[in-house]
Amino acid sequence: MVADARAVKRRRRCAHPTLWFFTDFRRLPDPLPVIARLPPDIAGVVFRHDDDPARQTTLRLVFLLCRARRIPLVVAGDAVPTAPAGWHRRRGAGRRMPKPHGWITASAHDGVELRRAVRAGADLIFLSPLFASASHPGQTGLGALRWRQLARFSPVPVLALGGVRGLTLRQLGSFCGGAGAIEALITG
Repeated sequence: MVADARAVKRRRRCAHPTLWFFTDFRRLPDPLPVIARLPPDIAGVVFRHDDDPARQTTLRLVFLLCRARRIPLVVAGDAVPTAPAGWHRRRGAGRRMPKPHGWITASAHDGVELRRAVRAGADLIFLSPLFASASHPGQTGLGALRWRQLARFSPVPVLALGGVRGLTLRQLGSFCGGAGAIEALITG
């Protein structure tokens, strides 16, 4: 997956990170070991950890590690992120926000949410689920063809999320601006 994210970065010559780690408290209560292994030249972190009773403490540790490793950090939820972190908006939701010190990312699951994220000022959009994944139990995913159809006309880079492994980014072709992952980065 890292090699594919590097290939996207080279091919598209993009400024944005092409490999994003999504934290998930239920699957990985301590995200620091994974963040410590991320390649800083291509990686970013989306901090969710919604169910973590010590969310603020964990966020502070993640922030310090990301800052030390020069890895961009975006924070999901209502909390205002610590500078220089950015925001992650779920389902493309939310009003247009002032530009933070970092990236504004959004998730989308269909064309409506994708357009909403663009209107809200997202710098990057994670379109999911690409394939079946533990984050979306019972859903089959969009599949490569549908994912490409939705991503192809976006004026904002669209990254794959959900069941992304191995050669997946190559299947998505030139419309793919990278990938977000949980399991593939935990196990790989």
